[in-house]
Amino acid sequence: MDLDPEAAAFLERIARRRTPPMSELPVSEARAMYRRQSRHFGGSTVEMEAVADLAAAGPGGPIPLRLYRPQGLGQELGQRPAPALVYLHGGGWVLGDLESHDKVCRQIAARAGVAVVAVDYRLAPEHPAPAAAEDAIAAFGWIADSAAALGLDPARLAVGGDSAGGSLAAVVAIAARDAGLPLRGQVLIYPSTDNRLDPDLYPSRRRNAAVPPLTWEMVRYFHARHMPDPALALDWRASPILVPDASRLAPALLIGGARDVLHDEGEAYADRLATSGVPVERKTFPGMVHGFIELGGVIAAAADALDLIADWLRRRL
Repeated sequence: MDLDPEAAAFLERIARRRTPPMSELPVSEARAMYRRQSRHFGGSTVEMEAVADLAAAGPGGPIPLRLYRPQGLGQELGQRPAPALVYLHGGGWVLGDLESHDKVCRQIAARAGVAVVAVDYRLAPEHPAPAAAEDAIAAFGWIADSAAALGLDPARLAVGGDSAGGSLAAVVAIAARDAGLPLRGQVLIYPSTDNRLDPDLYPSRRRNAAVPPLTWEMVRYFHARHMPDPALALDWRASPILVPDASRLAPALLIGGARDVLHDEGEAYADRLATSGVPVERKTFPGMVHGFIELGGVIAAAADALDLIADWLRRRL
């Protein structure tokens, strides 16, 4: 399948810059590059009614959070508590933070009319697996427990994320089920669901291995830093597709790109949920590459995906 024309034009634009690929950069420089790309290509910054930086108690110390309230979703005394999406950013468990996904979170909040709480979990290599998963689970639990004080409805919470964040969202959904916490849904945007580093496990790992920005080389870069012990990949907190029981999980929305190296493992996870009785809706964008939802300034399909997420959240929350 050919690349989407806008995705191809974006990749050509990046190639013309002749900057070193992220896989050849020190982690600090790769993180800075990721933030710059988010600012330059993420589209407009939607104004919110309120934005607040918070912190949740976590196993490794405070976990920074950012609460977005879109226009018309205030916190006046006596107002009905707001539904909320807990959002976990992508970046291979190595890159990304509250700033890299600020535009995405604002877009979801505004389009869906829900609050969004972004989670700044610990990153590798400073904090390898399972630190990110531990933080994601702890942050969701803290948000659910603190919902009333935050003006949120603990009975109308969803979790979501992209790429590594999609994996963490799936992990949170499993942990919420096991802890008996109410969860209305999980939004999995081109998620990494299987961290076993075998290129033959899923056809898209070879079919799309050379398609930027997430080439197989870049997958290996992230894996070496996030999962120095390969045995960790067998833990469902790293590979949610390996969870022994996938039943009774929150309904899922899966969004993928056909030219993404992670496409087939996302589909396999959706199949696993569906065969376990979990309601699943899914959409694959033809010709689309990994990370496109962060490229709203240059790829129109990002807006289509955001609208799809917003519609699903309105129905679920």
